[in-house]
Amino acid sequence: MIAGERDYQRIFTIVIDSLGVGAMPDAALYGDAGTDTLGHLAAVRQTFSIPCLQRLGLANLHPISQVSPIPNPIGCYTRMREKSVGKDTMTGHWEMMGLHVTKPFRTFTETGFPEELIRELERRCGRKVIGNKAASGTEILEELAEREIEEGAMIVYTSADSVLQICGNEETMGLETLYQYCEIARELTMREEWMVGRVIARPYTGKKRGEFRRTANRHDYALSPFGRTVLDSLKEAAYDVISVGKIYDIFNGAGLTESHRSNSSVHGMEQTIALAEKEFCGLCFVNLVDFDALWGHRRNPVGYGDELERFDVLLGKLLERLGPEDLLLVTADHGNDPTHTGTDHTREMVPLLAYSPSGKRSGPLPVSETFADIGATIAENFGVEPPMIGTSLLKSLHG
Repeated sequence: MIAGERDYQRIFTIVIDSLGVGAMPDAALYGDAGTDTLGHLAAVRQTFSIPCLQRLGLANLHPISQVSPIPNPIGCYTRMREKSVGKDTMTGHWEMMGLHVTKPFRTFTETGFPEELIRELERRCGRKVIGNKAASGTEILEELAEREIEEGAMIVYTSADSVLQICGNEETMGLETLYQYCEIARELTMREEWMVGRVIARPYTGKKRGEFRRTANRHDYALSPFGRTVLDSLKEAAYDVISVGKIYDIFNGAGLTESHRSNSSVHGMEQTIALAEKEFCGLCFVNLVDFDALWGHRRNPVGYGDELERFDVLLGKLLERLGPEDLLLVTADHGNDPTHTGTDHTREMVPLLAYSPSGKRSGPLPVSETFADIGATIAENFGVEPPMIGTSLLKSLHG
């Protein structure tokens, strides 16, 4: 453990992927006027129990059906606005750690990938491409996996994110071949007009409809951050920088000292709780993707609310393990209103809930004008180089 003066030895930053709390002022430019992920998912429920988030001040921050504000929350709370353009996962996370993204990542949700890219991918891989549209990963397997196997083809698809995904049967195509195709796709999509944030290998098993199952051998080929982040500064200063969930993929491993892949958001919280029982000095950065992938994109507000209740139970277990030298930050990276049209992310503000057992104050904070206030707070606490954008909230948390 590094010696020296700091307010907190450990900071846990948990991203509830896509938990927006109301439309950004410029949301109409993105077709997202009136969106409100948290408010709208709660409105469809007969009951809603999130007592730990309630204690931290979430209902004081934002109206939630079935969940009342409380007189004395234990946390500080505010909304954060996104300074960068876009509403992508990478954009949101990179901004948190101090990067200002001025050019949005390319998405091909509405059109599929350009014919020129598909033809070059077919030529380089020696397989015919089928699919080439935005789709759910499980649904496209039911639709096209039998054909892929029979024809020796290759399923290529995208989503609302800036991604190119390739499916491959582990038995008929083979993992190494699938990974090779994805490396080719990554090379091709470095061209400006085709550039996507990630190329993702999506291996699966099974021989016929109803039997297809995606495996845990997924592999992401991501862009590296275009500049220095707070993660880099922490690592260079010999602090622990531990990731849970898809943080590794979002930053392409840059600035991390230890990484843990998660099978689900529940698993990610279980991993975080286990890490809280160990001694380290630095940052534990967590992404919980199921909120976005399973419920937001699939426009399922009931499932989203159920996932939030499961998270709240595990949040309670994490709170029990925090000590006076720990700081917990709970936030999100964008919205994905499950009652909105389409299947895309939504341009929303995100919550920030901050809590430490040693906290001297609680209650509202001023609205943050950038997600980078999180990175600036972490940087000031550990005495490392501050990000180019963002203002530390450390003094505000102490009153």
